[in-house]
Amino acid sequence: MSQLQAGIIPVTPFEQNCTVLFDPDTMDGVIVDPGGDVEIILQTIQENDIRLKEIWLTHGHLDHAGGALDLKEALGIKVIGPHKDDLPLLQSMETSAKRFGVDFKVRNMTPDRFLEEGETVSFGSHVFEVYHCPGHAPGHVIYFNREQNFAHLGDVLFNGSIGRTDLPGGNHEQLLQSIRTKVLPLGDDVGFICGHGPGSKIGDERRTNPYLQGL
Repeated sequence: MSQLQAGIIPVTPFEQNCTVLFDPDTMDGVIVDPGGDVEIILQTIQENDIRLKEIWLTHGHLDHAGGALDLKEALGIKVIGPHKDDLPLLQSMETSAKRFGVDFKVRNMTPDRFLEEGETVSFGSHVFEVYHCPGHAPGHVIYFNREQNFAHLGDVLFNGSIGRTDLPGGNHEQLLQSIRTKVLPLGDDVGFICGHGPGSKIGDERRTNPYLQGL
């Protein structure tokens, strides 16, 4: 099996980690959370000869999903995820953008397929387990590649922090429960990319992240 590769395209004023996951042998891949700046995303994948097979969403906040429909239409590929509990967020992104004074293009959308706990998604030989991790958003999911000890955690867990829970649908205790029961059991050696900022390892966060002490 080829070593999974990942590249980050920071998008929107929120500096969201739009992530390209790809196989270096076939150059097939997927894109996780295209929140905006779709022209930049398209230019990047074209310059690197990556063939995107699907769009995967971790959750329905506008900085993660606001560009998904434009990218879907540009490439003719499907949008997969998140969990169905985020449908209200996905269908109100344009309203949220106006409320928050967002000045980049955002379009409401409905995915081609929602995801449930225990399902898998894949491209080529790379298989990712899906975990439903509410708290930051009701329908937030994370993607875990067991073969290569890698996860995309979206806005559940960050390097030195955790996802905010003061937005509609957020719940602090629920987020901590998701981290305790879904994320930490993946294993200390698992490296991860998150929705904003640098990634980390789960073990490093278990030991040093102030929000995880006592979990």
